[in-house]
Amino acid sequence: MTKMTVRDIDVNGRTCLVRVDFNVPTEPGTGRIIDDSRIRAALPTIHHLQTNDARIVLCSHFGRPKGQVVEELRMSAVRQRASDWFGVNVVDAGLPGDAVDPSQVIVALKPGEIAMLENLRFDPGEEANDAFFSKALGSLADIYVNDAFGAAHRAHASTVGVTEHLSAVAGYLMERELKMLTRALESDERPGVAIIGGAKVADKIQVLENLSQKVDTLIVGGGMVAAFLKAQGYVSGKSEIPDDEVHTAGELLFSSDAKVITPTDVVVAREFAEDATPSVVSVTKVPADSLVLDIGPETRALYADEIIAAKKIIWNGPMGVVEWESFAEGTLSVARAVAAVPDAFKLVGGGSTVSVIEELNLRSEITHVSTGGGASLEFLEGKVLPGVAALDDA
Repeated sequence: MTKMTVRDIDVNGRTCLVRVDFNVPTEPGTGRIIDDSRIRAALPTIHHLQTNDARIVLCSHFGRPKGQVVEELRMSAVRQRASDWFGVNVVDAGLPGDAVDPSQVIVALKPGEIAMLENLRFDPGEEANDAFFSKALGSLADIYVNDAFGAAHRAHASTVGVTEHLSAVAGYLMERELKMLTRALESDERPGVAIIGGAKVADKIQVLENLSQKVDTLIVGGGMVAAFLKAQGYVSGKSEIPDDEVHTAGELLFSSDAKVITPTDVVVAREFAEDATPSVVSVTKVPADSLVLDIGPETRALYADEIIAAKKIIWNGPMGVVEWESFAEGTLSVARAVAAVPDAFKLVGGGSTVSVIEELNLRSEITHVSTGGGASLEFLEGKVLPGVAALDDA
């Protein structure tokens, strides 16, 4: 699937509606932005448009206002941070249907200047992919540029509907995400290792099944370890695991094209609590009254041995309850192991997984850190993303 990019069109003197993903994390109560990496990720596309004298109109969602105006979810703080990074004052353009018509603000822009629409999700037409709202967005510009890979799995007005009204191309961030994720699935770099964590098998079943045909080894972690233990005939603790998840885990273990590696020891606790007392036990001796909350030290070494031999690594999802120190070491050890592999293609995705890479300052050791949690997961599942399919073919 080859798509047109912002490099393929003449933007000089034209107005570009740029869909970005500025849904940045903020501090509760204060609204202070605590991580602006999503804003920084748009810099290459913004720089290209400014250098080529385009007029730029940014649009993004922020939080979950559910079609209502929510004061604390306005774009003002995001707009100010964007102004700092982009080197110009990003002006407020409101939304179609507001008292102030966005087109009046946009028409006053000079080449290289930037406006930003208000939170797209203030209008219920955004998430509904409403034809009227899509047309209103399309009326604001000459060209549509999608640089919001993190929203590409949503069929919304600003990702799909607007493309019915404008030429639609990918920005630099979108282009790189597609290139790297396609490489992860299609390249013949071997051996390939996929490390998949997560709470439940049901959440990751499609990605596990798809990747089992794309890599040589699947490494399993996270809460879904319990289902794999039960599928092997072991006691899985007191987690309630649906029979279908156990069946699926068993099919992967015994019928997968890839080698599936599961823990040999785990960290358990009697309660799901940050201050719960951790214990390391063999997978053959998991107490029936305990919960599996991380992989154990023997497993960390086993996983590291598999990882170090890889030429292609795909990692999505933590190995345990990474938010709690007592149950984070499995995830931290995998992060260090992945970072230490020389001369390998390494792709990391998923919010908590990416956070660990950032926390350990290992981003420079990773080939590509995906900006899209749900979008990258669906791509790895083999799905066609609506926001990508809607772009013009090259």
